Amino acid sequence: MASGDAGQEHRMDIVSQGHTLVLHGDFDVRSTWEVRNAIYERIDTFDDDVVIDMTDVSTIDLTALRLLAVATRHAWLSGHHLTVRNPGPAVRRMAHLARLAHAIEVERVAATA
Repeated sequence: MASGDAGQEHRMDIVSQGHTLVLHGDFDVRSTWEVRNAIYERIDTFDDDVVIDMTDVSTIDLTALRLLAVATRHAWLSGHHLTVRNPGPAVRRMAHLARLAHAIEVERVAATA
């Protein structure tokens, strides 16, 4: 029996929808390698901008935020944009606390009338 997370299953699902990656679950150190690989694959494969949909991400940690910041810069240096769609309040708060909000591009959504 493994120690530590007994009874708790960490889950991060990544759904690929073309140039968009839809993340579901907790985005933390345990899932950064998998998410990193998916992001960089999109940047290297598509000529379009890459979108990370975080509508269903409930928590994020510093490691995951740093990954997004570095991937955003990598995309820019490669002639692409990496944008984050629908980061929830917990994600936005953590980005501000970590002083990384300026390094992550959040998708602008047009206001509806």
